[in-house]
Amino acid sequence: MIRPSLALSLLMLIAGCATPPGATPPPELLLTNGKIYTLDAERRWAEALAVRDGRIIAIGATADIAPLAGGQTRVVDLGGRFVMPAFHDAHVHPVSAGVELGQCNLNEVVGAAATLNAVGRCVEARNGRPWIVGGGWSMTTFPGGPRREALDEVTGKIPAALSSADGHSMWVNSAALAAAAIVKSTPDPPAGRIERDANGEATGVLLESATEIVSKVQPPVTAAEYETGLRIALAQLNRFGIVSFQEANAREPMVAAYRAVARQGQLTARARLSLYTNPDEEASQVDRLIQVRAGTVEPGVTAGAAKVFLDGVIESGTAMLLEPYLPLAGERAPAAHPRGLPAFTDSRLHALVARLDRDGFQVHMHAIGDGAVRQGLDAIEAAARANGGGDRRHHIAHLELIDPADIGRFRSLGVVANLQPLWAYADDYIVKLTEPRLGPDRSKWLYPFGALHRAGAVLAGGSDWSVSSVNPLDAIQVAVTRRALSGATAAWLPGERLDLPTALAAYTNGGAYVNFEERVSGSLEAGKFADLIVIDRHLFEIPVEEIHKARVVWTLKEGREVFRADNFAPAAQARRGALPFGG
Repeated sequence: MIRPSLALSLLMLIAGCATPPGATPPPELLLTNGKIYTLDAERRWAEALAVRDGRIIAIGATADIAPLAGGQTRVVDLGGRFVMPAFHDAHVHPVSAGVELGQCNLNEVVGAAATLNAVGRCVEARNGRPWIVGGGWSMTTFPGGPRREALDEVTGKIPAALSSADGHSMWVNSAALAAAAIVKSTPDPPAGRIERDANGEATGVLLESATEIVSKVQPPVTAAEYETGLRIALAQLNRFGIVSFQEANAREPMVAAYRAVARQGQLTARARLSLYTNPDEEASQVDRLIQVRAGTVEPGVTAGAAKVFLDGVIESGTAMLLEPYLPLAGERAPAAHPRGLPAFTDSRLHALVARLDRDGFQVHMHAIGDGAVRQGLDAIEAAARANGGGDRRHHIAHLELIDPADIGRFRSLGVVANLQPLWAYADDYIVKLTEPRLGPDRSKWLYPFGALHRAGAVLAGGSDWSVSSVNPLDAIQVAVTRRALSGATAAWLPGERLDLPTALAAYTNGGAYVNFEERVSGSLEAGKFADLIVIDRHLFEIPVEEIHKARVVWTLKEGREVFRADNFAPAAQARRGALPFGG
């Protein structure tokens, strides 16, 4: 039921405050008879809204909004469907994800034999390409890590380089090792590791920066491939209701793809780019980033953020911890790097973050381990002391393990907690590779979303696609249940669950905030963009275990349709022949 105060307070046509009564143009689009969750500050509900020039001009009860329709207004009767603000993804890799879909894609393959069979099919379909590249294999599929010999059997002398699903490891065959000149005597690079057998020979698994040794000799991705990958990715984002996102690791060829697609008028979601920073370079690299930022001025694209990788992942022992890793069964604790592989010394990180902050960049950090989280918070705090206040909205992504002493610092330092909720349940990664390396006491602080929320941190939701599903509804369900989507697992660390309004807010309000869009998007209010989605079921009226079964059937970005499901055909009234959809 719509409160009268809502209709009265929101029935304001913002585009003509100085226009005489009766002269304000009618809306171009009017939605009626919906169940609209506004996600405004009071979490109010509405039934109808009106759109003109891409913005919501009125929202409230159908009885109050319907009379605004003019002769050319497209009127859509939603028939009671659930409507909410469109999603924002605060951490995603659209370009690389789109490119991967055209490579040897192993993301949906389960089991070692099936993975090798899939690689074999990639070999058969390579069409003369000199390398087999792609990825998406799971570390849990290969206990102890995959081997080059197994890859050799299906690839022969064709070089093959396949990234793991998390992007922090690479599986290569003997031909790729030879092409990269990796031999027994090749030293591990800084912040990387070449996995070796008992004789010191490379096993075929490269960790963290060691992957760059092979990447540098692979055939480069072409500009056309990057642009095609971005277009493919945008269609996927829109399909799942995403109209704005932060690109989590934009290297310069990717930036060029964003510019090109934007110039062609094909950018169907707004993009804020986090420009790649190289841990091996000094803070002077910011001079180059400033030039890239200045040259990235296209509709819907900004390049005001910078990506800083602080560590790796817990499963491979490369995430940075405050205390040493525990060895897995039958494994010796790593003597050289007992607390992981930090990408920076404190002094070098502080210099880079202070320079980025001084020059107006939003810092977007990758931090998995509690040591990396603390190091990142310390660097942001030091930058604030050096440069004074500013509205930078620095954020730290992943946050798999946080020391409880650092939970409250997110609020006090104004650092956004950038969460990937889909990972927060007891899957094989957690049970077999994470908790055994940490022990029970530290494992209590894995993905502490509830603690961050209770401490007042701003939460923003991200997918990290192609590492995991880009569908926000999948992640929202796990955030609320801390269980597998199938429901097969018990709630894992249930005290860290979020309620549904908070989880939805992370993918709307929080994502808009981290992208500096909260004044124009993230909630459905008069004056804001008509960024909205229609979902085929009411999220508050179904069991939380069924949220992932819900489907976005209509996505509007700034009032323009960017996705419509084939089976979505609401009752509509078209005035004077106007079409109810499109445009």
